[in-house]
Parts: sequence; C-alpha cells; structure tokens
Amino acid sequence: MPPRGSKKAVAAAPRQTLVLDNGGYSIKAGLVSTQASTPPSYDDCTVHPNCIARSVRDKRTYTSSELDKCVDFGELAFRRPVEKGFIVNWEAERAIWEHEFMGGEGLRCNPKEANLLLMEKPNCPKELQKNCDEIVFEQFEFAAYYRCVGPTLNAYHPYDPTETSLSALPQECLLIIDTSYSDTTILPLYQGQLIQSAVRRLAVGGKLLTNYLKELSSLRHYNMMEETYLLNEIKEAVSFVAPSTQAFIKDLDRTWKGRLGDKRELDSTIVVDYVLPDYERSVHGYARPHDPVKSKMRRGLQPLQGPREDLLPLGNERFAVPELIFNPTDIGIKEVGLPQAIMESLANLPEALRIGMLANIVVVGGNSVIPGFMERLEFELRPLVPAGYILGLKKAEDPIRHTWLGAARFASQPELLKNVLVEKAEYDERGSGWLVRKFGGDLK
Repeated sequence: MPPRGSKKAVAAAPRQTLVLDNGGYSIKAGLVSTQASTPPSYDDCTVHPNCIARSVRDKRTYTSSELDKCVDFGELAFRRPVEKGFIVNWEAERAIWEHEFMGGEGLRCNPKEANLLLMEKPNCPKELQKNCDEIVFEQFEFAAYYRCVGPTLNAYHPYDPTETSLSALPQECLLIIDTSYSDTTILPLYQGQLIQSAVRRLAVGGKLLTNYLKELSSLRHYNMMEETYLLNEIKEAVSFVAPSTQAFIKDLDRTWKGRLGDKRELDSTIVVDYVLPDYERSVHGYARPHDPVKSKMRRGLQPLQGPREDLLPLGNERFAVPELIFNPTDIGIKEVGLPQAIMESLANLPEALRIGMLANIVVVGGNSVIPGFMERLEFELRPLVPAGYILGLKKAEDPIRHTWLGAARFASQPELLKNVLVEKAEYDERGSGWLVRKFGGDLK
C-alpha cells in the first residue's frame, strides 16, 4: 500500500488513436500513432460500409465489409445505424464496430489500450451525444476519448497541398462544404473553431438522390423500390450535373420523347441504356449507348435462345437527380439551393471573415465527385460573390477521406491530442452529463 499522501503512478497514455469518421453511408477509419516517423496519409484510412444487410434470396446477413462477399444484391434490406448524420441505433453500430475494428480481420484495436477520436455532424441532440459517450466508455471501455464535429478538423490540412509537414496551427479562415450521404452542410471555420451561428444544413444528400432515382425508375420502367443497392450503383455510374440552369432546360428538351402520336428521336449523347445485372452471369451492371430497338424489348419479347438482357433506359434521370442539390424545389423541398445557402451562411459573418472564407472554400463528401458538380457550383456562386472578392473554390484531393485525414493529422500530434482527450477515469468520476457539456464547449 503506498504511503499516505503519496501520488499513484500515472499510467502511460496510449500511443495509438482510433480515428473514426462515422458517416451515414460509410465509416472512414484508421489507427494513428503519435510516434510515427511520417505524417498520416490517405493510405492509412480504410473505408467500410456502415450498414448491416439482409438478403431475402440467400437468407444471409452481411455486416459492413462482408458485403464484398455478396454475389446477389437483389432486394437487399439495409439496416443503417445513422440517420440524418447521427447514430440512432447503437445495437447495429456496435456490431459493425466490433466486426471491423476488434475482430480478427479488422484493425485489431484493443479499446482498453487505445484512444478514440470520433467525429459527428453539427447540432447533434444532447441525448444522442450522451448515449454515445456512455457506449464508448462503459461498453467499449476506451482508454480515452474525444468527440467533435468532424469537418472542423479539415482546418489541420496545410493550405498548400504540397506541404507534408505537420502543423499545430489550424488554417485561419476555411469554409467547408460537406455534401454527403445524409445531407449537405456548410461550415465556416475560424482558427479551427466552428462559427455555429453561420452553419447551414440542406436536406439533400446522397440518400435522397438515390431514393428519388428509385421513384423515377419505378414510375417509368420497372418496380425498383426494393433495389436500393442497385439504384445507388446506377446513380454513381451515370449521373452528371448540368453546367447551368439553361443547359439543364436544353437537356430536358433533348431527352423528351414527345407527345403521343408525335414521338421524337432521343439524343443518344445523353440517353444511355443501363444493362441490369442478373446476379447469375453478372454481379454488376453497366451503361452503354442508347439503342431504341433493344430498349423496346421486354422479358416476354426476348429470344428464348441466347443471352437475355434487361435494360433500364436513362435519359433526364441522369441529370435531374443531382439537380436537386442546386434546385431542391424541383420536388417540393422548401429550401434554397447550395449556392444561395452558402451566401446565406456568409451573410452572418463580418465582412473581413467573408472575404477570407470565400478565398478558401473546400468541398468534401461523396456528392462532389459527380461529374460537373464543381463546375456548376462555381458557375452559380461567382455571380453571387461581390466583384472585389476572390473566389477560391476547390475539391479535396480525396473527398471521401479528406475529413478523416485532417483528423488523423490532428491526432498524430500529442500536444494537440492531450488537450482534448478525456480519460475513462475522469468520465467515471464526473459522469456523462459533464462530458456532454465539456465536448460542447460549456466547460473549460
């Protein structure tokens, strides 16, 4: 027993941190060491589906990366633990974390010997935050933990992308556009801190786009309402954003079939035929130039001998679906488009900050990889920006993993990490309510 009044030996802080960008569609994860000889890179991050899928055909359940072993994606029923960017189903999320990060084939992270840096969306309800903190410390028993708004850590990327050295100082002014699966969020950052009053959220994200494509395809062709995986695959393969509103209207005209009795020839430069997979000879479909003759064939009209094809003709669906990011009123969502929302966000800032933010806009998230997205955003944003201001708009080198890498650069610097981590012993002493207030900035 130690002498009275003596201090107990302090356990050495864990050298590894599990950095988790827990998105609605995928989890970006990686182990980061504070003693690594080189800064973290995109290669240190692995991307895992954030879902549990149940097949009604082979009666199997696939957890996260097990989807790679699936050969029949027809009518897969998905269970996603994240809704609107927030973890709402910890039973499913815990199963995914255990499978991917604590199993034999995963990252092999021992929570009791590691820190956890967990990223979340802004404006998460406090009850969900409290539930999250309890799961992390009481069930997983991580040694130490930090929860924060993920996109804020993009400020720890160097302003010059060619710079590889780590810096403890965040970028001074940075405007993050995070257009992801759950929604699209505009986040102004000053010295790495989120300016909460200027945050804006649009309901349009990748999930809404996929659901809209399901509705259009089911209305015009086949019943695709249960084919979430397939329609998401089609969306990623053939979607593009029209260069402008005027070009959008022209493309609509070029893909219009005409009235009954006055059929028009479709523009083959836009309309494609998507060959649907049969999950016997092929697991994934593909797009090819539109063929009017073949597209008229249906199952009953195809030859009995030889290969059979199911085609999904796609015309204005290709550009009308991603157009919702810029014009959500097209389907009755009473919100402004992304360019107008950006200006609304900046209107809440002093002029000096507006100038700095507009000069340093970085776009992250999966929707930004849709062809034409960045060109359309710049085309619509430039007329809204005062003539004397510089507009610096760029897409992250890897929009999917860019936020994770910013967090990894932060976590690899022990002087930054020790200032924000909360150890399990401190949580056990003060409780989850205190932790919510601390991470929320209410306590210093």
